[in-house]
Amino acid sequence: MTTTLNINGQPRDCQAEPDTPLLWLLRGELHMTGTKFGCGMALCGACTVLVDGAPVRSCVTPIAGLADKAVTTIEGLQDREADAVRAAWLALDVVQCGYCQSGQIVAATALLKQTPKPSDADIDAALAGNLCRCGTYPRIRAAIHQAAAALAG
Repeated sequence: MTTTLNINGQPRDCQAEPDTPLLWLLRGELHMTGTKFGCGMALCGACTVLVDGAPVRSCVTPIAGLADKAVTTIEGLQDREADAVRAAWLALDVVQCGYCQSGQIVAATALLKQTPKPSDADIDAALAGNLCRCGTYPRIRAAIHQAAAALAG
């Protein structure tokens, strides 16, 4: 079955059944490997993408119902919030193994769009469920604060 989805601002014709998880389509058919497979049950956040600007777990999001929505993957984040987050990530050496980082960056970008000056509690709530096996949470939080300051300043 052919479905056309708006992925990273481009219409993409996809050959998949409506119940196919978005993650499978992104990685398998479209070869967009920045979005990671972690748990397959929406528990780890490695597969986080934005759908109409809101973070969702692509491993459990069927492509049915996405035809009229904008899907943004880590490869498609192209705005000042994403640039500020990436710069802060590099400046503070956030990444350790890196597996979770695309999901963390996507979620952090969405947070800064919605809450330009997030508190620690805002950050914790927005990134809850984005797990980091390496425990870089303090650096992630510091990087989000640094990105927010850069955007404000």
